[in-house]
Amino acid sequence: MGSETEHRMDLESGNFGCIHYRRRCKIRAPCCDEVFDCRHCHNETKNTLDIDPHHRHDIPRHDVKKIICTLCGTEQDVQQNCISCGVCMGKYFCSKCNFFNDDVSKNQYHCDECGICRTGGKENFFHCNKCGCCYSKLIKDAHHCVERAMHHNCPVCFEFLFDTMKDITVLPCGHTMHLECLKEMEQHFRYSCPVCSKSICDMSNVWVKLDQEVASTPIPEIYKNKRVWILCNDCGERSKVHFHILAHKCQRCKSYNTRQIQGGSASSSCHPRIVDMVI
Repeated sequence: MGSETEHRMDLESGNFGCIHYRRRCKIRAPCCDEVFDCRHCHNETKNTLDIDPHHRHDIPRHDVKKIICTLCGTEQDVQQNCISCGVCMGKYFCSKCNFFNDDVSKNQYHCDECGICRTGGKENFFHCNKCGCCYSKLIKDAHHCVERAMHHNCPVCFEFLFDTMKDITVLPCGHTMHLECLKEMEQHFRYSCPVCSKSICDMSNVWVKLDQEVASTPIPEIYKNKRVWILCNDCGERSKVHFHILAHKCQRCKSYNTRQIQGGSASSSCHPRIVDMVI
């Protein structure tokens, strides 16, 4: 009797759910008929045990049909309140996604265009039909659209971006990636998009320093009249410039984020959370 009372007190005080969500129910996995705290708990457990790295054993959120009340143990169809004890299994409930969460501070909402629930408050985000995702209204008139920009893997860690739970950012070129992956890139002094090679931030100060280094670095006499063709990764301009052992400057946009395309080997080469999060 004492343990049941303590269990009830834990549920009422907020000590319930799992590391992913606070809620008063578990799910029965439709694929293996086993019970888990949430679909992420199932996915992490099954994919850790799976010896085949190319086969993922995930539960689509819409496939969950049965839940178990954590308070009384009653198994039932997906619904917000338990049919047996009446407990609310999640203050936020989406019948379309079969999703529960007692933590409403994340301002969850369902996006019909995305087909899933997201966080951040519907009033703060808009759905871009071309990119195929919800973006912050802060970039509504300025972001560069890329067809289904969110429907691919992060170019650094290769996790699928559309339904990731991690923070995502949109680069100036329109390509998307995890914010933590972008920060890791910058720690390794990588400042170009892994997809298209355009600069990910304002590099004008770096270009000024390169101007100084190029000017102060003499090259052997044999290369003084050598000219090569370069392609600018930032503006796309092709131009013929004097060869230099350090870097080649685009004559159009003055960027050093260029590559040598003829005459030798190729060379060279801020961010708020602006993509709505998934739950």
